[in-house]
Amino acid sequence: MASSAELHKRRAAVVARGVSSMIPSYVSEAAGGTMTDVDGREWIDFAAGIAVTNVGNAAPKVVAAVQAQVERFTHTCFMIAPYEQYVAVCEELAALTPGDFEKRSALFNSGAEAVENAVKIARHATGRQAVVVFDHAYHGRTNLTMALTAKVMPYKQGFGPFAGEIYRVAMSYPLRDGRNGAEAAAFAIGQIEKTVGASNVAAVLIEPIQGEGGFIVPAEGFLPAIAAWSKAAGAVYIADEIQTGFCRTGEWFASTHDGVEPDLITTAKGIAGGLPLAAVTGRAEIMDAVHPGGLGGTYGGNPIACAAALASIETMRELDLAAAARRIESIARPRLEALAAKHPSIAEVRGRGAMLALEVVIPGEDGPAGPAPDAAATAAVAKAAHELGLLLLTCGTYGNVIRLLPPLIISDEELDRGLTLLEQAFATI
Repeated sequence: MASSAELHKRRAAVVARGVSSMIPSYVSEAAGGTMTDVDGREWIDFAAGIAVTNVGNAAPKVVAAVQAQVERFTHTCFMIAPYEQYVAVCEELAALTPGDFEKRSALFNSGAEAVENAVKIARHATGRQAVVVFDHAYHGRTNLTMALTAKVMPYKQGFGPFAGEIYRVAMSYPLRDGRNGAEAAAFAIGQIEKTVGASNVAAVLIEPIQGEGGFIVPAEGFLPAIAAWSKAAGAVYIADEIQTGFCRTGEWFASTHDGVEPDLITTAKGIAGGLPLAAVTGRAEIMDAVHPGGLGGTYGGNPIACAAALASIETMRELDLAAAARRIESIARPRLEALAAKHPSIAEVRGRGAMLALEVVIPGEDGPAGPAPDAAATAAVAKAAHELGLLLLTCGTYGNVIRLLPPLIISDEELDRGLTLLEQAFATI
């Protein structure tokens, strides 16, 4: 087997420079809460492929389901010759997503595809064009989803022009805006009504907990107020649960924490144990507003990915991975709070379940938007963690947030080791 150094040389010759990686090591296998590189080095995994391998890498039921499906058939295109697996995934989504009403789903390949199609559906159903999104949002890398995404570098820089009729308003960011949920919602709604007009809004698109934007948990009451306004305005409330979904936050879906029942919900990442699958699920009358043939794609709802999703959902139920996420938080949060007490550079510990974050700032310094972000220190902590054998990610509009996304099946011992390595990484700055 080639070494990481050898693979890196091969990569430089053939892989586009724009595709970057967090670490210079190349993975050979992964299971539980760890992964091993081709050089034999073990890493504690606090990334889970960006919240994808919630059930763990090579989860037994997923492996068995994929192997069995590969032997039967690999592709027919559901739009040409349909199959039960697609229907079964849609049945599970109807049962699991928030809301006690009749639902429909359409399956796709990636989160960006799901978001694009949710916007298409909302525009078709309402006959309107305007889409409202929020500061710090991340929704994908395609042309429309780049327009929906807030952060310019690296996601949007040099890739315009972008799709039109996208309007951005203020997100509830308790550490930085000084507003409670009601105040933050009133401010955002005021922006919508003044700059867009309620009667023009096709959809309000929001992450219940922002992901790439910094794991921002909105203040209590913000999401219900935005959802209620959307309903009153005749706009479709779309919850982007691509990173928060499938037990990650301690509930099957993060909207449940706030008692919100989205009109449409987009999912991907954790749905299929690492295979590419995404979905839009929502109210039957909205989903069915689109004419036959208006939704689809060659690979959407591929039978192998559907088999993986059904096995992943079965694993989540059997192992109660929502409870596992809450257990992870009960272990990790006290350690993170103690770390914050020791390091004034940690302005806030936030998140839910196994979606936790530390915001790093320059102690005692304030900027235009509150505590001065320290992206350099954040990058230094991440680099030190990687050198110690802990795989973790950074995020945030200001590049100053460390995020923790362990697989939900991580053992207490692996979690403890990872948190110890994180503590050691902070001791280096």
